[in-house]
Amino acid sequence: MKDSLIEREHEVMFQNYRRLPIEIERAIGAEIFDTSGKRYLDFLSGIAVNALGHSHPRIIKAIQQQAGQYLHVSNFFYQEPQIRLSELIKEKSGMDRVYFSNSGAESFEGAIKLARLWGNEHGKHHMIAFEGGFHGRTYGALSLMNKPLYKDGMGPFLPNMSVIPFNDVEALTQSVNQDTCAVALEFLQGEGGITHAEPAFITALMNLKEQFNFLLIADEVQSGVGRTGSLFFFDKYLIKPDIIVMAKGIGGGLPLGAIVTTNDLAKLVDKGRHGTTYGGNSLACAAGIVVMEELYAGVMANAREMGCYLKDTLHAVKDEFPDLVKEIRGCGCMQGAVLSFESAILVEELLKNGIIANSTAVKVLRVLPPLTLSKTDVDEFGSGLRQSLQTLMAGGVSKG
Repeated sequence: MKDSLIEREHEVMFQNYRRLPIEIERAIGAEIFDTSGKRYLDFLSGIAVNALGHSHPRIIKAIQQQAGQYLHVSNFFYQEPQIRLSELIKEKSGMDRVYFSNSGAESFEGAIKLARLWGNEHGKHHMIAFEGGFHGRTYGALSLMNKPLYKDGMGPFLPNMSVIPFNDVEALTQSVNQDTCAVALEFLQGEGGITHAEPAFITALMNLKEQFNFLLIADEVQSGVGRTGSLFFFDKYLIKPDIIVMAKGIGGGLPLGAIVTTNDLAKLVDKGRHGTTYGGNSLACAAGIVVMEELYAGVMANAREMGCYLKDTLHAVKDEFPDLVKEIRGCGCMQGAVLSFESAILVEELLKNGIIANSTAVKVLRVLPPLTLSKTDVDEFGSGLRQSLQTLMAGGVSKG
């Protein structure tokens, strides 16, 4: 048998992930330790999953207590963790009904089905999403995305689906009509390069919604659950969607997704029409309760405060390396630095300096720290970023 995890993985698993060359031993807070004992500062959070950081004591306790009662009984039964978490989400979101799934992609698929149910009742069949958006790699989600890497060789895709330019009011106006059933978007795109919807674009979208009567689906899988300093990023636009898609941070590290919607839309889903075996698993919901409680006990406020400090730090780095860092985007604990060179190069250099971050949209460094980060964490990240950029500059990295 091969000795290293990397060698063993190469022998038995699909080679579909671009894994970092780290063999994980344990993790706590914003720190990850590999099997050799090396420490890393984690500014990726499992891709925006570990909202409270790794091994949060309240999450561990909640999981342990729930595991002592039962692990899984199926959705044939009434379960306290599901119902309590639904109550918290309903209260804080201002919506009416919650459906639990296992992931963001699964939740988005359910949102498509819900929109189709509504659309068929109203004689509307066309759905619209936007370039740069990411909604998952399942079939329906792919039908509303435009990235060739995910779509090539997978077609044909679902009919009556359009993907149009993001933040383009003219393209939106030309695409929406009486047949429009729903418009789906990330108000803050993650894979799209930490790009936010312009206020004028959202104003136009809401005006068209009033004129043509379609559903608005907010994909808050990455930007939601307090990551940007509010429960959802769309809160900053003072609007209310018809359907909210949640996942990632809500499970505190366990697989959990949700569709949050209105009474009228939820009524369209008859018993047995939609469902999932594992959705709303008791352990994941127990962790989710802790996440929601901690958000409103100071964690979300910390994400805002430390997010401002992180943004100031990134801007300071930009000022120090103007040829390499061109723009800073995002807010809270979801930020990005637009580079003059491919960001994968910087991710590799950061890793050498004990910092974990992520490359997206070719030239954007994506930063997704836990919402519990401290000033010390930000300072360490800033120091590692400066050191990495200095090394790359000395090595003659392209300035674009």
